[in-house]
Amino acid sequence: MPTGHSGPRGFLHRFRLDILVVLVSCCIFLPLVISPPHLMDDVDAVQAQIARNMLQSGDWVTARLDGIAYLEKSPLIYWIMAASFRVFGVYDWAARLPLALVNIALCWITARFAMWGFGRRAGIYSGAILATCIGMFLFTRILIPDAALSLTIVLALWSFLRLIDASEPRRTTWFLALYTSLACGLLLKGLIAAVFPIAMAAIYLLITRELSLRELAKRLHPISGIALVLLIAAPWHILATIRNPPYFDWTMHSGPGEYHGFFWFYFLNEHLFRFLNLRYPRDYNTVPRLWFWLLHFVWLFPWSVTFTAAFRHSYRPISREGKVRLLALIWIGFVLLFFTLSTTQEYYSLPIYPALAMLLGSDLATRERYPRAARLVLSFVLGISLCAIAFLLAYNVHTPVHGDISNALTQNPDMYTLSLGHMSDLTFHSFAYLRLPLALAGCGLLVGIIATLRACRTAAIVAGLAIMMIVFIQAARVALVVFDPYLSSKPLADALTRSEPGILVEGDAYYAFSSVFFYTNKTALLWNGRSNNLEYGSNAPNAAQVFIEDGALKTLWSADQRAYLLVYGTDLPHLKELLSSQPKIVASSGGNYLLTNH
Repeated sequence: MPTGHSGPRGFLHRFRLDILVVLVSCCIFLPLVISPPHLMDDVDAVQAQIARNMLQSGDWVTARLDGIAYLEKSPLIYWIMAASFRVFGVYDWAARLPLALVNIALCWITARFAMWGFGRRAGIYSGAILATCIGMFLFTRILIPDAALSLTIVLALWSFLRLIDASEPRRTTWFLALYTSLACGLLLKGLIAAVFPIAMAAIYLLITRELSLRELAKRLHPISGIALVLLIAAPWHILATIRNPPYFDWTMHSGPGEYHGFFWFYFLNEHLFRFLNLRYPRDYNTVPRLWFWLLHFVWLFPWSVTFTAAFRHSYRPISREGKVRLLALIWIGFVLLFFTLSTTQEYYSLPIYPALAMLLGSDLATRERYPRAARLVLSFVLGISLCAIAFLLAYNVHTPVHGDISNALTQNPDMYTLSLGHMSDLTFHSFAYLRLPLALAGCGLLVGIIATLRACRTAAIVAGLAIMMIVFIQAARVALVVFDPYLSSKPLADALTRSEPGILVEGDAYYAFSSVFFYTNKTALLWNGRSNNLEYGSNAPNAAQVFIEDGALKTLWSADQRAYLLVYGTDLPHLKELLSSQPKIVASSGGNYLLTNH
């Protein structure tokens, strides 16, 4: 009988298990590059348009929208998308591709971190949990930098543990990884990208007391590290301050009509005043603090059913496993407490998902059999969900559909503070438009139910739940395609492109029809749109004069020159009263309109 690693077991032993995490992540995130088919209004298209403006203008320092300086965000996410545009052309999928690759890299790095801390099985479980949880899909389907921020935090904290480990042989590699990730984080999301990992590492060292200050300095080389961070991150901050004076303003007040330059807005208004919830303009919502905490059971579903068991392990830093668990616990607690004391937007907690995934994965890796109570809870929840899908399909089996899904939706703005608030817009009739995604979701749930009822071994159930979530998330992606006319104004952009040249006016703030600006690459006058993200930049001395009020719109509309107006359907009664006429409808989509005066 031959010995060694021949045969199937030998192949599995040699196979890089983290490649499985990459494959699962690719199945989740790569389809999102091409679908939903168009960039959504609001943040999605705004981020892409800023990147395009940087590429076309050659100004890689000051972000701009419609000629207005957009000073509140760090630029690295725009640089990455602009680089993608340079390589592939200016397409919506080219804007999405870099962040999809970031999501895949985040899941892979999390898996490698967990393998280092807990072993091979824990690594693949942790990476798969992160890739397939609901929150990871929900908060990365739009072009925001929080997944990239999470990647820099994971890499920084893993590098920190490697550097303080006396047995670590590749100290130069991890030194570069630590300080480069901190610098990139600063260019992605501002000061919290450095504050978070540094504070977590400091708390860890205070608890463990395993190194003296002298030994710590010898292993971390903080002076050289700070120099590397400044070399990477300081140039943009300096240039942005110089190009957007006044240079240093310490006004401790934030209010309408004020302009104090980049330094004041970015460091005081955007960081300090936002933390204190005193920022103006207050262009962000918060959710109740209790919901901010409890909704993590939803965002980590279906893996959150083992939350309690995952937190029962030892956190004593006497082994590598205990050290990683302790750091993960500090990591989770610090971020949640920070935002609990500040502004509680749901996706702000995305940086803790890797830590939660590692705790959940390391717990499952110690179990040959999946916890029976968790199996029963999962079976019940999935069964109820499958019954609900079956009811909706049966209820709408003969329901006709006309036009796009917006015809069957209601609007409930009071719920939009929550990330899933738009689900309150759904009616029973609207599910007739969602037959295919409902059927796909049902198939995925069926796989999960079979896995939890028929299998007992942890590996089999984890595989079944991962397959279930891959199918379920693709069903959600197909549903977003159905919602495309409601979420994106691409049909209005197409109608504008086909129309005769004219002045473009947009009703409300720039974000309302941002996908039109991306797909047409046009600028516009903003009717009653001096608000939210562009309000501060509109007060700069060199700001474009693009904001108009009712009187200017009325004059423009009665002139001989052709004009176009993008408006919400809810604005039509006021518009008819203002203009004392019936505007001509060029196109409508999702309950919104493109109008013209001739």
